[in-house]
Amino acid sequence: MDLEAQWIVGFTDGEGCFHVGIARHSEMSMGYQVLPEFVVVQHKRDAKVLHALKKYFGCGVVRSDRGDRMCWRVRKLDHLSGIVIPFFERHELKTLKRQDFLAFRRVVRMMAKGGHLTAEGLAQIRRIVEGMNQRHVRSGKVKSCPP
Repeated sequence: MDLEAQWIVGFTDGEGCFHVGIARHSEMSMGYQVLPEFVVVQHKRDAKVLHALKKYFGCGVVRSDRGDRMCWRVRKLDHLSGIVIPFFERHELKTLKRQDFLAFRRVVRMMAKGGHLTAEGLAQIRRIVEGMNQRHVRSGKVKSCPP
């Protein structure tokens, strides 16, 4: 399956998610771990699309998600900052998801500079994350990102 950039943009506008989790982690210097990820979820019958995305971008993993769902996830910071983010900078999202992408990009860039390793940086990331994906949930138009 060959994918084109604009098809990926449209598909991501409908099915993709830029998500940043913040989890307690006692071994981390701040006591928390910041976990950015780009995720696309599909029913297992459409897993070929997820594998095509993995091939196109050359990164991430395709795995079972929940029940009969599969997902393609990119979590590695180098892949997010060096592959995924530049792609969506060159090929802009068309929906409100663009705002989530911009917030996501800001967090990933902060992390690349070690911003998540200070109390001030972690607090700033928390503020950014609080605003992500919420307008979709409140409007009822798009479901929230997977946890």
